[in-house]
Amino acid sequence: MGELTGVEEKKSTNIILFSGDYDKAMAAYIIANGAAAYDHEVTIFHTFWGLNALRKDENIPVKKGALEKMFAKMMPRGSESMGLSKMHFAGMGPKLIKKVMKKHNALSLNELVDMAKEQDINLVACTMTMDLLGLQKEELLDDVQYAGVAAYLADAEDGNVNLFI
Repeated sequence: MGELTGVEEKKSTNIILFSGDYDKAMAAYIIANGAAAYDHEVTIFHTFWGLNALRKDENIPVKKGALEKMFAKMMPRGSESMGLSKMHFAGMGPKLIKKVMKKHNALSLNELVDMAKEQDINLVACTMTMDLLGLQKEELLDDVQYAGVAAYLADAEDGNVNLFI
């Protein structure tokens, strides 16, 4: 269609980040930043444990029920507190991988999230999952959008690349 009008359609990449593992979240953000650098419109839809990548590091006092408080205590607060999917080694794995990353001048997950914001990547938090886990907007990073599955599907329907991580 773009060839007939002389207007090139912008490609889009949509990623569902379901995993709360540091390494998988890094992969999602590396792909997202790469796609944005290639002029794709990019959306990362964070759901379930993937929402932890958007949580603020500090404890934000918000009113919660008992079950929501329990979820909040069990889930990592902020991207740098997330564990690895493999070779966790009782907490040593993330420290080792971060040391290797620093040695090789690789960006941390926090830095990749900041880069995503700078590249205008749409960081979307799943509102249904937020309700289920008792997460509130005040607990998430600034510049996050909030939407349900229908909004994600509308974006994904026209996507050139759709990934589930």
